[in-house]
Amino acid sequence: MTADLESRIATLPCWRGDVKVEPLMGGLSNAAFLVTNGAERYVARCGDDIPVHHVFRDRERAASVAAHAAGLSPEVVHCEPGIMVIRYIDGRTLVEADLRSNIARIAALITACHRDLARHLEGPANTFWVFHVIRDYARMLRAAPGGNNDALRYAKLADALEARQMPLPIVFGHHDLLPGNLLDDGKRLWLIDWEYGGFGTALFDLANLAANGGFSAADDRDLLEAYFGRPVREELQRSFDAMKVASALREATWAMVSAIHLAVPGVDYRAHAADYLARTDLALVRYTERYGPLVG
Repeated sequence: MTADLESRIATLPCWRGDVKVEPLMGGLSNAAFLVTNGAERYVARCGDDIPVHHVFRDRERAASVAAHAAGLSPEVVHCEPGIMVIRYIDGRTLVEADLRSNIARIAALITACHRDLARHLEGPANTFWVFHVIRDYARMLRAAPGGNNDALRYAKLADALEARQMPLPIVFGHHDLLPGNLLDDGKRLWLIDWEYGGFGTALFDLANLAANGGFSAADDRDLLEAYFGRPVREELQRSFDAMKVASALREATWAMVSAIHLAVPGVDYRAHAADYLARTDLALVRYTERYGPLVG
């Protein structure tokens, strides 16, 4: 399969002259390749629609093009069914500790995304509402061979967390702020991989960053104050803390569904699920200690 993809990539019409194609590691749901064409380098992202994850490549492409126009992401230079080619960024992929040490820089990048990207977006767009996603994953897990005894509990927890959300403006968010989707070229940060880009509220991106970065309560406060530009009120803090639980639970259930439906070499979805279930439990304990038990 990899050899077939490499051959297909090598013959794309966007190249001039000979190309060198090398696999890239690290993707959780896609195959990616580094392509050298003369003095230029590119990344070819390969993958079909993933309906179980609400991923549709035409919408990912539209979000990627808009993100480049908004100054957030590298340029998309070619797109066809199953393959998207973007310019390579010569930079360092962030790791989890970098999320905590770059709160102000990342908050500025998220702000620019929420403020600017939608102005450049063309065509149909996704809506991302994490509570719907968790409930949908729970339905899939219940229906899978052997079922999942905890799936109903996940859905009920999503309902309870959703009830703790305050009304906020709708923005276009990234919704997958794992460390590997942020690059530092030494001068600025870049945001890549727009599979889950869509309209929602700002709190998911913020809580997603915090959940993926293992943020402390002090880190959370710094992030919210950097993004909103003012001290955080209790209602916003409560909504964020509930969203942080939901973000970790979504990642855990995403991995459980992926273990059933996806097969990417080198990716251990069960270990990923266990990691994020532990993060869910920790975030839920912190929420309960601060606000009391959730009902639902």
